[in-house]
Amino acid sequence: MRKLLKLMAERLAAGEDLVLVTVVASSGATPRGAGARMLVGREGRLCGTIGGGAVEYRSEHIAAEVLASGRSLEHDFSLTRDDVEKLGMVCGGAVTVVFRHLPARDDGALAVAARAEELYERGESFYLVCGLQQDGELFVTTRGEAPEWLREYLTPRPRRVQAEGRDVFCEQLLSAGRVYIFGGGHVAQALEPVLTNVGFRCVVLDDRPEFTRRELFPTAEEIKLIDFAHIADYVSVTGEDYVCVMTRGHAYDTVVQAQLLPLRPYYLGVIGSRHKIAAVRRELTERYGLSEELLALVTTPIGLDIGAETPAEIAVSIAAQMIMVRRQSGR
Repeated sequence: MRKLLKLMAERLAAGEDLVLVTVVASSGATPRGAGARMLVGREGRLCGTIGGGAVEYRSEHIAAEVLASGRSLEHDFSLTRDDVEKLGMVCGGAVTVVFRHLPARDDGALAVAARAEELYERGESFYLVCGLQQDGELFVTTRGEAPEWLREYLTPRPRRVQAEGRDVFCEQLLSAGRVYIFGGGHVAQALEPVLTNVGFRCVVLDDRPEFTRRELFPTAEEIKLIDFAHIADYVSVTGEDYVCVMTRGHAYDTVVQAQLLPLRPYYLGVIGSRHKIAAVRRELTERYGLSEELLALVTTPIGLDIGAETPAEIAVSIAAQMIMVRRQSGR
């Protein structure tokens, strides 16, 4: 979305009209859910996707009509049996798509893009709010800045809100939560780019200089050379954050967990065999005095059970599990 907003600002400033196409509701076996977006200009789709296929193809044509008329609109693709045949879809479902016309040099849209970039740079949680009525409001906001009527609806899950005489679509564009990957070995090197590519913000930490080189993690938000015994000197882990523990040995895994579990991160996964896991659990209980309640926060072995063996396969299993956790919470 950050790339889309930057491109939107560039094109609008250059004097182009655009259409922001947003899926605001979906059900059944549709390719993309609420919050999927694409940006359309005179030459067609410029950035983003609402799932490809016939619905996206038809939406590009509707966007061209919106560009010509200068009027925003909402369109329902109700994929009944007849619609499936007409649209060439292989499965049913329903999609509601909003086509918002953005006139060239529109001050409001340019302000949205500028403010969003500022918040992206600051790493602060924020939301995009798009009015669905003709000439409805378009703005970005943090929870603290949001009008009171809207605040209760600002959740991690994209949603349409009809309240106080308004009809808007809200989506969290950035969560302040990060993924802290402890250990920069082969699995971490495979995992970080996968997580980054699906919207997680990754920080890689190791106590070995050779495993904190930027070339190993070119897309990581940060890479830190740390002392595993004093994590708080380097990062502040919160309840919004994800943690992946994959150091070079169970002694280091234990030290990391002993410090982080009392902070109750949103997700804490630990790599390792069941034998290793049992030994670490005993030490956390006997040496560090951690309660069963805290130990229950640990996801281990980390990742979904897909029979993964190689670092790349293990990375896929971990990323899949973290996506599942994120989706279950609506984050």
